[in-house]
Amino acid sequence: MEDKIRKSDDEWQQEKPRVGISTCLLGENVRYDGQHKHDRFLTGTLGKYFEWVPVCPEVECGLPTPREAMRLVGDPEAPRLVTARTEKDMTERMKNFSQKRVKELEDENLCGFIFKSGSPSSGMERIKVYDENGVPNKVGVGMFAREFMDHFPLLPVEDDGRLHDPHLRENFIENIFCLKDYRDAVANDGIGALVEFHGTHKLQLMAHDPQRQQQMGRLVADASKMERDALFDQYEELLVEAMREMPRIGRHANVLTHMLGYFKEELTSDEKQELLEVLDQYRDELVPLIVPVTLMQHYVRKYDEPYLKRQSYLNPHPTELKLRNHA
Repeated sequence: MEDKIRKSDDEWQQEKPRVGISTCLLGENVRYDGQHKHDRFLTGTLGKYFEWVPVCPEVECGLPTPREAMRLVGDPEAPRLVTARTEKDMTERMKNFSQKRVKELEDENLCGFIFKSGSPSSGMERIKVYDENGVPNKVGVGMFAREFMDHFPLLPVEDDGRLHDPHLRENFIENIFCLKDYRDAVANDGIGALVEFHGTHKLQLMAHDPQRQQQMGRLVADASKMERDALFDQYEELLVEAMREMPRIGRHANVLTHMLGYFKEELTSDEKQELLEVLDQYRDELVPLIVPVTLMQHYVRKYDEPYLKRQSYLNPHPTELKLRNHA
């Protein structure tokens, strides 16, 4: 009997998705004050499983380090980027660089991006924009970040500040690995690989967005009737939209209850009762998701259930990241 459920830790480390990142988060001294914003979780833990593609818009567009701080001013939807003290306008310089850089990043096969929170060039949300009276409001988006997100609307993005939230962190990382799985699956093998991918990720998608999961299933069922590129484009868009939905406790519980149905003839009454009790504890937020999932993995191995063994839901990201350990 094969004990393995999906990937080992070594396999996770060998098949790294490529992820863009603000250079200062890697510990490089590229900020306006000559310092960095090294994030040790990103470099020390997540860096084992991601291949980083660093970008520092301010340095890469030719500005020195250190340099005068900059800020966004004017219309939040189309702000100008100016230096804070001398009010030198850097808008066109940054805009031209950003448009050129995102085109270059098309060749990097990125599966996501981590921006620097608060940055007028690289912040993804709630960036200060100063009005005509010099009053700041946190309503802006960094100039490079806006260009990137407009150019790559399907890519998962987060900033270092939001990643401190365990739910956002888990969902973002899971999104990246799922997108990497999808791209790897369909890169060479076509429709057959798409069918296999959907079967393997069905329960994972069900936990995020049951309605879109059903839409994707119908799309796969009609795959032979569609033009190949249109099929893959529609499926990837639905995949990204589904995975963006934060899975709720009730949906996880429904998926685990659905999995229980595969053991109608195998589980003893005591084993079934134990699993149902753990599921109730999870619903009541007394134990984290890792508890019922680990117990389910035990039964999948014990009874060698082939369909569940291949489900990405049981192992959607490296165990070492401990993303399902929070209550």
